[in-house]
Amino acid sequence: MASQTEPEDAEKLRAEEQRNLRMEWARKAKAEARLSIPYPVRLLLATSLSFMAGGALGVSHGAQQAGLRFRAENAHRLPNSQAGWYFYHKSKNYNMSLGGVKEGFKMGARISFWTAGFFAIEEFFDRYRRTKDFINTVLASLVVSGSFSLWNRFPIATAARTARTGLAIGLAYGLAEDALGAANGRRPGYVDFLLRNRRRSTTAEVEAE
Repeated sequence: MASQTEPEDAEKLRAEEQRNLRMEWARKAKAEARLSIPYPVRLLLATSLSFMAGGALGVSHGAQQAGLRFRAENAHRLPNSQAGWYFYHKSKNYNMSLGGVKEGFKMGARISFWTAGFFAIEEFFDRYRRTKDFINTVLASLVVSGSFSLWNRFPIATAARTARTGLAIGLAYGLAEDALGAANGRRPGYVDFLLRNRRRSTTAEVEAE
């Protein structure tokens, strides 16, 4: 009887150890991740939220533009009866709804694409530099703003203004991420660099004395 229970107990111990290791790995990955959210989850959340925000803006803008276009196209043949006006407004509402949905999908896709690019480039710099700090966020925002300007063929003045806006947003967002990371125990790389330099200077002063 004892010989049968011993392998079962050993199997339970191994399963418990593996479960504890997985939990510890997940806890460590969460603590080291930006905003305490792993990159795949953060990317999915960001692209989903940006798509919904862009879709809402696109629906509003697209519906308004479709309504104005319908009025312009039918300005020369306005109805002259009650039934005619009914079908006129019915057709106008249909065109506005259709135009809003189309523009909503387009704008949502565009914004989610650039958002995904920002987070992907930020993650690339995090792995390349092997540290997570606001510098990578600023670099990602500048790359995205520059690519956006090139894609839309902005003039120099507009591109410079877009770069300044990207720099400000990247700096603010990166510092906010660093502050939240420090609160969760993930100290930014530049803090370790400053602390190391301070220790070296202190040691040098002590040796000099």
